[in-house]
Amino acid sequence: MTPRFNPTSAAPIIELALREDIGKIDVTSALLSPHSYSVAEIIAREEGVIAGLPVIKEVFRRITKKITVDIKIKEGAKVKKGCRIALIKGATGSILTGERTALNILSIMSGIATITSQYVSAVKGTSAKVYDTRKTVPGFRYLSKYAVKIGGGQNHRMGLYDMVLIKDNHIAASGITSAIKEARRRFSKLPVMVETENWKQFLEALNAKPDFILLDNMSPAEMKQAAAEAKKLGKKRPLLEASGGITIKSLREVAKSGVDRISVGAITHSYKNMDLAMEIVSSNGR
Repeated sequence: MTPRFNPTSAAPIIELALREDIGKIDVTSALLSPHSYSVAEIIAREEGVIAGLPVIKEVFRRITKKITVDIKIKEGAKVKKGCRIALIKGATGSILTGERTALNILSIMSGIATITSQYVSAVKGTSAKVYDTRKTVPGFRYLSKYAVKIGGGQNHRMGLYDMVLIKDNHIAASGITSAIKEARRRFSKLPVMVETENWKQFLEALNAKPDFILLDNMSPAEMKQAAAEAKKLGKKRPLLEASGGITIKSLREVAKSGVDRISVGAITHSYKNMDLAMEIVSSNGR
């Protein structure tokens, strides 16, 4: 099922991008006749997974309600080079004013969806799921995480407010068991995760019963041992998440260790923008 796109969450990102690009006026498009009407198409210049189609409509809607955006494929579609993604119809100047913002956002989101789909494919057949992290471009997090979902991945916490994640520096300040108890006391409705870096920390965390235990930079052999130990607790066991230095090459071995989740920062910080283009295919001005 395609995740629901939330225009309200996307609006600040789109508005900032348009304001940054246009300023007070698009001086080049202002040279065109207001009566110039064109049809433009967005095409893929390489293979990939398309994410962000609703953004195209939102971008042009904020420029003028007189532009028509005709989407030709489904969100999350795997496309080949040359695929027509959308037709944009309306005043030529308005189309060109929104061109770069629409392409920039669509290229980024499609790049994220594409790399995510590659990681998800690598764990196919195992019980592990691929999760993103908070390693996103500042201000772009909602669209980044939406693109991860389009690529078949899962979203970790959105920010510092929707999950208690007790990491190494928190542990250094308060310890594992006491931090988990305090989290349960103060934020009883939020899930609790604790990061562990060695076997001793893992056993302490397991005994303190958080919802999730993060296995940070552990080897697949250590993860397998941890998974076996956790399973002794039965259905009430914490879910295990692998993290730290995991690449597409090592991903499957990690997934086969028995962990439930694998968090990968690379899918939102080391993606490659998908190569997309917009071309005017007809105009009353020529």
